[in-house]
Amino acid sequence: MKNCINRIPLGVKREDIKAREKIIKDYYAKWIREHPTKKIWNHQLQDYIHVKYQSINETYNKAARNYKSTLAVFKLTEVLENAILTKESEIKKNNKNQKIYSKLLIMKHGYIKLIVGIQRTSQEKVQYCLSAIE
Repeated sequence: MKNCINRIPLGVKREDIKAREKIIKDYYAKWIREHPTKKIWNHQLQDYIHVKYQSINETYNKAARNYKSTLAVFKLTEVLENAILTKESEIKKNNKNQKIYSKLLIMKHGYIKLIVGIQRTSQEKVQYCLSAIE
């Protein structure tokens, strides 16, 4: 992981953001190989938080814009296990990516914010996005 952190560009140019997107995608691919069930038990929720395609897509779209958010992705397992619920939020009605959720859980672990969606049909908790708190 240390070598990877040293390779993360700090800049805000398009090529820096694209490089961070690739780093995040590569990290999720490695994480999924290590966690084939694609879920982690959260101690406070007493339930699994699942990682799905949308989790990766939303996270790399947002986290790649900020160096600290990119670093936050490397703490994925720790955050999924230990994040604490800070508030519940309604979905944004005009956001097509949130339509499958009944509500969002805003969670925090250190400097990292985790948004978890509760699926309408299955009530499954799904990582929606992970980023650094500004």
